[in-house]
Amino acid sequence: MDYQLETKEAFSLAAIGFSLQSDLSDMNAVIAEKTAFYKKLAQDGTLDALKQSATDDLEWSVNEVYQNKAWNYRAISTSEPLEIATRMVEFPAGYYITVSGTSENAEELFDQLTYKAFGEILPHITDYVYVGGPNATWRKENGDGTYSGQFIVPVVKQ
Repeated sequence: MDYQLETKEAFSLAAIGFSLQSDLSDMNAVIAEKTAFYKKLAQDGTLDALKQSATDDLEWSVNEVYQNKAWNYRAISTSEPLEIATRMVEFPAGYYITVSGTSENAEELFDQLTYKAFGEILPHITDYVYVGGPNATWRKENGDGTYSGQFIVPVVKQ
């Protein structure tokens, strides 16, 4: 299994999101919902407007249960709350399992890393456990047509 255990400081991401309507066990339906949302953000200029306020070149896809609903967000790192953002997603200080990867398809990288972590790695880790909270994947363009990324999920020692 290819993962790392890292300690991270608390951080926040400015995010624009939507509440998922699909059954979370139906990967194809969830991906279709996310794809439609991301396409809308790109077409109406919202994503570009959000990215203009970023403090780095990372784009984030964030998953979170908020107000008893599953949400997905497109997010950026920024030093302050933004008017355009739906909300600021807070990540606690502590341990994180991280899963890294690369892809030639930017959109698929988010889902590949998320499903690898939840489907292949987390079920086999016995000394740390995910107990909720936001999880996310960042990606960046490598300049050669490929993308690098990393999935992060907060965990606690069992």
